[in-house]
Parts: sequence; C-alpha cells; structure tokens
Amino acid sequence: MSDLASPAAPPTPAPSPVELRPLWRWLLLVSVAICAASGLVYELALVSLSTSLNGGGIVETSLIVAGYVASLGLGALLVKPFLRWPAQTFLAVETLLGLIGGTSAIVLYLTFATIGQSVWVLVLATALIGILVGAELPLLMTMIQRGRLADARTIGSLVATLNAADYLGALIGGLSWPFILLPWLGMMRGAAAAGMINLLAALFVGCVLLRHLLPVRHFVVSLVALLLAIGVLGVLLIRSDGIVTTARQQLYKDPVIYAQQSDYQDIVVTERGQDRRLYLNGGLQYSTRDEHRYTESLVYPVLHSEAAEVLIIGGGDGLAAQELLRFAEMSITQVELDPEVIEVANTILREDNGGAMEDPRVQVIADDAFTWLRAGGLDGARYDAIIVDLPDPNNDTMARLYSEEFYTLARARLNEGGRMVVQSSSAYTTPDVFWRVGATLTAAGCQKVIPYHVHVPTFGDWGFQLCGPEPMELGLRSDTPPLDYLNDEVLAAAGVFGLDNQPRELAPSTLDHPRVVEDLRRGYRQAGE
Repeated sequence: MSDLASPAAPPTPAPSPVELRPLWRWLLLVSVAICAASGLVYELALVSLSTSLNGGGIVETSLIVAGYVASLGLGALLVKPFLRWPAQTFLAVETLLGLIGGTSAIVLYLTFATIGQSVWVLVLATALIGILVGAELPLLMTMIQRGRLADARTIGSLVATLNAADYLGALIGGLSWPFILLPWLGMMRGAAAAGMINLLAALFVGCVLLRHLLPVRHFVVSLVALLLAIGVLGVLLIRSDGIVTTARQQLYKDPVIYAQQSDYQDIVVTERGQDRRLYLNGGLQYSTRDEHRYTESLVYPVLHSEAAEVLIIGGGDGLAAQELLRFAEMSITQVELDPEVIEVANTILREDNGGAMEDPRVQVIADDAFTWLRAGGLDGARYDAIIVDLPDPNNDTMARLYSEEFYTLARARLNEGGRMVVQSSSAYTTPDVFWRVGATLTAAGCQKVIPYHVHVPTFGDWGFQLCGPEPMELGLRSDTPPLDYLNDEVLAAAGVFGLDNQPRELAPSTLDHPRVVEDLRRGYRQAGE
C-alpha cells in the first residue's frame, strides 16, 4: 500500500499515434496527392510516347484510357488478400509503381527501337500501373482503421477527404506533364522524374508515418527496396539522354546529326555523305538524293500562269518555298504548326532550302492550320495557289487536315481560278488514302480534281491531287525555270495510272469519320510493313 501511496514519478510517455492524428492525416493526404499525380503522369507519358512512336490514334489512346480505368478496379480486387499487411503492402505497391512508372517510357522506346512494335508493351505498362494505383485506396483505408485514426463517426468524412486529395493530385499531375515535365525534361526523363517523386513520397511515408505499424525487419526490407528503386531511377535520370541516343540510332541506318523532341513531334536529321534526311516521328520527309522529284511535282503543277500569291500549309522544311522563290514576283504565306521545325529549317537544313524560310517574301506563321483557316487567316486574305504539304494522316489529329471540312476552309481562301494541291501518300502502297483524298476534295467543292503520281526512289510511287476550276489540265506555266526532273511530257505521264490502280469510288474523310487513318494503316498492312 505504501508503494501505491507514494509512487515514483513515471517517465514522460511517448506520443501515441492517436495524439499525432492531425499531422498524420495531413501528411497522408499530401502523400496521396503525390502518388495520384505520379500515376496520371505515367499514363500521360505513355499517351505522348504512343503518339510519337505509333501515331497515337484512337485505338492506342482508347487502350490506355480504358485499360487504365479497368485496371484500377482490378487492382482493388487483387489487393484484398494482402490487406492483412496493409503497411508492408502499401510500401511494396509504391515501390513497384514508382519503378515501373518511372521506367515505362524508356522501356517503351527501347522496345520500339529494337523490335519495331511496342503496342504490347503499352498495354502491359498501362495494366500494371493501373493495378498498382487501384490498390492504393483499399490499403490506405485499412491502415487508417487499424491505426485508430478515425472512428465510425468520422470515417466517411476522411474517405471524402482522401478522394479529394486523390483527384487534386491527378489534376496536378495532368497539368505538370504538358507544362513542366515534358517541355523541361522530355518524355523519358519526365516519366523518370515522376517516378522519383513517387518513390521519395513513399520513402517519407514509410519512415515517418508507417514506421510504428511495421515490424523492424519489414521496415528495413521496405526501406532497402525503396532506396534501390530510387537508385535505378537516379541512374536513368542521369543517363537517359545517352540511352535514348543509342536506341534512336538503331532506328536510322545513317548517323543522326540532330534529334529533338518538340512539343508536337520527334524531329531527327540524319546524314551520310551528301545524303541528308529529315524524319518526323520516324517518318521520312525527304532525302536530298531525290527530294527535287517530290518538290517539283508538288509545286509547279499548281501554279497557273498568273499565280503570284501562294499559301503553303505545312512544308516546314522550306523546300516548297525555295522552289516558289525562283519566281521573282512570288509572295508566300506559310503556316507551319511546329516552331521547332522552322528553327531546324533555318539552321540544320538551311543548306537544303537555301534559307528560303528567312526570305522577306515569305511570311512564316507558327499556328495550327485548321484553327488559322477557321479564324479567317490573314484578315481573310486569298491566294492564287495553295500547297498542302503535310505528313501522312497516321493519327486522328493529322486526319483533321485531310478532312472535307479542312479542304472546304482552304478552298474558300482561293481566288477565282485558283488551284490547290495536296500531297496524297503513295498511290500504289496506300491507294485508298490516295483516292480518298481525291474524293474528299470533290466533296469539299472542287470543280475538277486531277490525280497524278511520280516515282521518288526513297518513297516509291508517290501521289498528289490537284484541285481547281474547269477547265484545268496538267501542265507547266510558260515561265517555269529549268527543272531537274519535271517537264511537260513527264507531267502528262504522271496523270496516267495502270490497270492495277484505277480510280476508286470512296466516301470522303470527315471530322466525324476520319476514314483516311484506317486507309493508311490498312495500306501499310497489305504492303507487309
């Protein structure tokens, strides 16, 4: 009894988890937001890289979006057996998520560079990331209940707060990818940086918030795994440029002298001897060996005898402008989407285009051609000729510029008697694309459409569609300067097609039905490419 009457002063007790509850909750919400932001960044990186590598059409985008959403639910189900060890499992999930998400972009790129087809990697990465993200919320809720951080009265409020933090994190991730990570770091390092942030957040959660919930051995194992994953992504951040450069060279048979991922596309220039080539998203745009065949066939048939005001849509390499400038009285407006292509044309490719893009007779406008035309162009200016020199429509974004609506807007900018020419892909390899462009021009109101094709060795049989008034024939204007390839006889022959490639009756490609994209893919498949 005497001991009970005069007890020794007890030591100051350590704070219990319940006493740390407000700070614990706040830090947990921040961690949830960071993890959600990282998860969305991984998916956006896959969408962006899919666009660069595979064209990024509706199929690929749907696989990513639908696959990710479905995988979220699958992850919530698959994590059920592991809810008995919520803290350990949560750290394991975050470690795998940061490592897989952070390396997904580089793995996708390496697969494309070495194998040539990366859709299966895209699907697998999407599924794994979705499953891991889907497992997070059940684990968090289990930890909250076991940590006595909420009672039955407040659990609903906490769930709502967790969801709000999750959605806010997704918003932050969605904004940080296009405005911060992608422009500053690029796709590979941007994804790796998101993975690093994800892992650092998990490391903080493990060391500060979950340490009291973990046995010592499990805590040490989780800590080592996180540090190893952080080390892997650290190496990737430092060496990603070298890895990408080595992988990129495997895509091109000639040495790469310039490579840049712009906001819109992957730009690569190769050079071997006197042959310099420009690639956009892996697609060859021209070779100095034979570009004169393509450029002369594109430019000169559209120039009627009085053409002096010309609009070029695309053509960022400056080669079409160079040919037009051979006429002393020519005035050119050029609308090119990508400022980086314009910069490359004025530097790396300047020898090829003779500095045409910086000639005072050329007004270069960096804008989306569809938006620019719809807004009326330069105060409703009209032109004697319009040259549409765009990459093939290998995705739905590019298909906008091959639609009936786009051609209608462009044709409205023609003077009376004006002409428009459209590069129309291979008349032999992708015949449906070729004839679809002609059908679309007709639907857009062209009085007469003349298809023609020429042989460009690096491209093969390549086609164009000429839109103009009745009457109109293929021919060169009388003051055409000396050319390297084209003359009246060659141009007349270009309008003749063999029995195996006669005109096809096709519906136009529209914004609602971008048929030309599937035409292109079908043509490549039939050609065995």
